[in-house]
Amino acid sequence: MALVFIYGPPAAGKLTVANELAKLTKYKVFHNHITVDMVRSIFDMKSKAYAKLIDLYRLEMFEAAAKEHQGLIFTFVYDKPGDDYFIRETIQRVQRHGGKVCFVQLYCQKEELSKRVKHSSRAKFAKIRSKAKLHRVINKYDLFSKVPYKRSLSIDNTDISPRKVAQEIKSHYKL
Repeated sequence: MALVFIYGPPAAGKLTVANELAKLTKYKVFHNHITVDMVRSIFDMKSKAYAKLIDLYRLEMFEAAAKEHQGLIFTFVYDKPGDDYFIRETIQRVQRHGGKVCFVQLYCQKEELSKRVKHSSRAKFAKIRSKAKLHRVINKYDLFSKVPYKRSLSIDNTDISPRKVAQEIKSHYKL
């Protein structure tokens, strides 16, 4: 089982690439906003339960997929160092059941992020949709660092189609 863990800043094209990769591999897409939206429907983002439950549900899903040998593609906005525990725990839970985690860092030029953030498809999941909010988040958090513990395939997709990015991921990780 492989967990393809696609991470990068908001509007980098993670979900679009994940959907293209799913077409090529038959893996299931686990979009990070599934858990965000579910937990946020009950708990405020500032509550103690919010982050705990999001991590719990994600990690349980990764482990269940690994046990069932179900290929999975996950999208994530990684914040260094705040998410390091989650990265370490993800690797451990997947490897415990014979799976592997394939990290893919997607990024593009900041001008391109500013264009992409306005796309109407982002409204479906209550994603950041304003240039001002995008820049506040980018300035507040370290969203362009690579995850620790394992090497990542890094792809600048400013001028590359989502399909080509997905093909590169599939080829690189032999999926």
